[in-house]
Amino acid sequence: MLDHVSIQCGDATASAAFYDAVLAPLGVTRIMDVGGAVGYGADGKPDFWIGPDATGGPNRENHLAFASADRDAVRAFFAAALAHGAEVLHEPREWPEYHSGYHGAFVRDPVGNNVEAVCHTPQ
Repeated sequence: MLDHVSIQCGDATASAAFYDAVLAPLGVTRIMDVGGAVGYGADGKPDFWIGPDATGGPNRENHLAFASADRDAVRAFFAAALAHGAEVLHEPREWPEYHSGYHGAFVRDPVGNNVEAVCHTPQ
């Protein structure tokens, strides 16, 4: 439903390394680098952008949920996040309170955003 999402990062270099690693298991890669901003996508079009903090002030937490083809990709996302020092919010597991088959993992990125990988299909 969204065309694209963009977030500002206090440390754009650390954030780009984090997202390069954690999005790869989900089939999402870096597509563009423009003026300090980095665009990621899975279909040749950047749907998710990160860039340097341009507005200043405190950073309000954002929640970003990335679609995963299967549960193995959710677990690979989680492993990549841990390897990059991410804070664990929730390890990969079933979330029946959302809906049957909802399987997700939640971490904090280098600037404090709540980032999730989610698969909506049963095992």
